[in-house]
Amino acid sequence: MTADLGGGFSDADGGPVRHIPVLLSEVIAALAPKPGQVILDGTFGAGGYTSAILAEGANVIGLDRDPNAIAGGQALVEASGGRLTLIQSRFSALAEHAPAGGFDGVVLDIGVSSMQIDEAGRGFSFQKNGPLDMRMSASGVSAADVVNRAKVSDLIRIFGFLGEEKQAGRIARAIEKAREKEPFTTTRQLANLIELTTPRKAKDKIHPATRVFQALRVFVNDELGELAEALFAAERALKPGGRLVIVSFHSLEDRIVKKFFQDRAGKAAGSRHLPEVHDKAATFAPVGRPMVAASDEESAINPRARSAKLRAGERTSAPAGTDDLSIFNLPNLAALEKMGS
Repeated sequence: MTADLGGGFSDADGGPVRHIPVLLSEVIAALAPKPGQVILDGTFGAGGYTSAILAEGANVIGLDRDPNAIAGGQALVEASGGRLTLIQSRFSALAEHAPAGGFDGVVLDIGVSSMQIDEAGRGFSFQKNGPLDMRMSASGVSAADVVNRAKVSDLIRIFGFLGEEKQAGRIARAIEKAREKEPFTTTRQLANLIELTTPRKAKDKIHPATRVFQALRVFVNDELGELAEALFAAERALKPGGRLVIVSFHSLEDRIVKKFFQDRAGKAAGSRHLPEVHDKAATFAPVGRPMVAASDEESAINPRARSAKLRAGERTSAPAGTDDLSIFNLPNLAALEKMGS
């Protein structure tokens, strides 16, 4: 997964990293799975969280939008003795797979896995040349579609907001000029152009293409929208006392999770300019500290953990709130997705 947009980038997005579940002990402590419970692992990946949850005696329904992850998890399904079910699905649809009484826990590890980065054919990494793809579900608009067809103004918005790339305008204009001669088809082709356009300085810790590649991946997979919808879905699908545990890796994701839990904490976000502010029933109570980060020891072993942040809440008996995306203050990037239609 990419590192923190707030200023802690690493080259984990570009090079191979053996997949290690991030904040595993902290996730299990926050979920507190028990024998007989049903836990939803919305980002199955390589099954790191799922394996630990099964070891605690709970049953797991695992989701992943990547068909390769589902195929790779069949051995664990067979070994689980009927306690694991895997489904190819976006985690925003998790409520559709809830048992009659609701889930006892939901865990989400947001973003791309190191397995996907390691597969050159998926196009997530610029250090392994491959097709400029980046689609987790292998369908829909690809990164090449965006780079070759989006207007410069749209590229600037994508790179600037989703990647916080300060040179978004310069890079977007360079892409426009280059694609007139030859369309972008590979990761190395795009990375080389970015490196020529914004050369890496000696003090820089990351490759100049890191933020652009991150922005494209987030946009192509609608990762922020998926996360927001998944939070609402988890609120509907969890039974009272059920735990929601989210591990995020950059500031945009963490900001969405933080705002969700703040909004669901029981007090309306008031303003001194409004005469009345009414409290509302809390749908989540905090679990542990407001935010848990990886230890120095874990970060040293697993570079992917350096920017990880865990937030958790326990579902109350209050009715679920409304699916109001305005609480996240996200820009409207949906119109750009029409490029692939």
